[in-house]
Amino acid sequence: MNAADATLVIGATGTTGSRVAAGLIAEGHRVKAAGRSATPVEGAEAVRFDWNEPATFGEALDGVDRVYLVPPIGSSDPAAVMLPFLRQARSADVHRAVLLSSSAIPAGGPVVGQVHQALPGLFEQWAVLRPSWFMQNFTGSTPHARSIREDGAVLTATGDGRVGFVDAEDIAAVAVRALTDEQAPDADLILTGPQALSYDDVAAIITEVTGRPVVHRHLTFEQLRDRWAAEIPLEFATMLAGMDRAIADGAEDRTSDTVQRLTGRPPGTFRAFAERELS
Repeated sequence: MNAADATLVIGATGTTGSRVAAGLIAEGHRVKAAGRSATPVEGAEAVRFDWNEPATFGEALDGVDRVYLVPPIGSSDPAAVMLPFLRQARSADVHRAVLLSSSAIPAGGPVVGQVHQALPGLFEQWAVLRPSWFMQNFTGSTPHARSIREDGAVLTATGDGRVGFVDAEDIAAVAVRALTDEQAPDADLILTGPQALSYDDVAAIITEVTGRPVVHRHLTFEQLRDRWAAEIPLEFATMLAGMDRAIADGAEDRTSDTVQRLTGRPPGTFRAFAERELS
């Protein structure tokens, strides 16, 4: 990696982007921290970037040889804005791209799956990170965090299905390796924590760590879809509720060795996360 070249981190103040930027900076790499407001990030060069404003692409890509890609939030067709950017990035001599996707979305699948499918044809060095559900979904202003605070409950349509919840710290650590190691992964990488847990398990751990009773309230697919549809478009609400139904059917009941293999350390447990961020 040429010391003069920078890594563009899109979403540099977000859940994974902030951690990726910090990890790169800690290792001495140049970082351009991209976001819609060009928010200052210590140790990085802040640059304005908006997926929906192609005029922001050129400055963001100047002096960059690799990119960390966080898709536009809430978009049902991110490929429409991401692929033009990626073609421009290739023309600007970017040679490595690491895309944040989801364990639930394969190459060629819906939403960011179309970008995943196109990535190997655009860049000679690449990786697609496909993390399971974030442990951070239970913190901050997320729906689960709000319902825990307001009602002492986690509401899902997952039934007894299990998920390999993964810490954003581990996702970022893998991203840093995928961006900077001499050999790019050139693969899609399923990222999980060390255990697959049901939402009943999660509620029990949060209860034990915080001392506040939290239960898992089981909803039907239709109940969850309608709950989401009160806040977001019906199409997106239906997709999110469908993901819960897939969990109920066992789609996320797995763990992987990716974090250990790429970072050399085991992924963090949900209990350790809860003790760090919820207690």
